[in-house]
This record gives sequence, structure tokens and C-alpha cells, in this order.
Amino acid sequence: MSDREYFACVGHRPGMFMGKASFHTITAFLNGYDQSAARHGGQGLAGWSEWLIARRGRDCNHAWPGQVLHIALPHGWDTYWDLPPDDDKHAIEVLFELLDEFAAEREAADDGCEADEITGAGITADTLRRTSGGTA
Repeated sequence: MSDREYFACVGHRPGMFMGKASFHTITAFLNGYDQSAARHGGQGLAGWSEWLIARRGRDCNHAWPGQVLHIALPHGWDTYWDLPPDDDKHAIEVLFELLDEFAAEREAADDGCEADEITGAGITADTLRRTSGGTA
């Protein structure tokens, strides 16, 4: 199962993976996923934070969950730990939409790198970022 397929599975039924699903618990789950992947040689969420900054078009002092909230809730939020139910639901939906975009771009870049090994004409993540207007 690819990361993209896994994220879609978790996004479809997050409560199955972490009990009561909230933006906070899902980001904690994804951080654990990232740490496990890194420990076992996988990509995990490598490049995710940088991708979000490029997608948003600016940086701030927030870690990636805050970057997602800036995109999902441009009007702001009071506390990351206890979002109002409508904001929480919307932030979760946006999180998984962004994860899907990120994973799709990474898969395309990885496929290009595999082609590079065969043909010498693959695409790198840097090339993908440059050709997509800095939104990779």
C-alpha cells in the first residue's frame, strides 16, 4: 500500500485508527507514523512541512499542523487543542486533501526518479517544485 493509499484509508475512517478523531489526535497519529517510517527506512512525511510552506506561500513559527490550520482556517483559531466542531471537521478534511496532493506529487517525482535510472530523463522533487510554480 502506498503512502497515498494509506492516507486515504486513514482519512476515510480516522476513528478506526485513533478512536475519537480530532485534528489534534490525527496530527499526533501522523507524527507517530512519520517517526515509525523514518525509523524503518521509509519516507514518512519527509518534505511535508516544506511542501506546506511552499503551498501556502509563506512561513511562520508553526510546525506543520499550524501550517495546515493556516490553510484550512485563514480566519484564525483560538487553540489547536480544542477547535470548535465545525472548524475541527473542516481542518481534518483539508488536512487529508493536502496529504493527498502531497503524496500524489511525491509519487510523480518518485516515478520520475525511477525513470531517470532507466532513461536518464526523470524528474526530481526540485524540478517538480520549479515547474509547478513553487507549489510542490
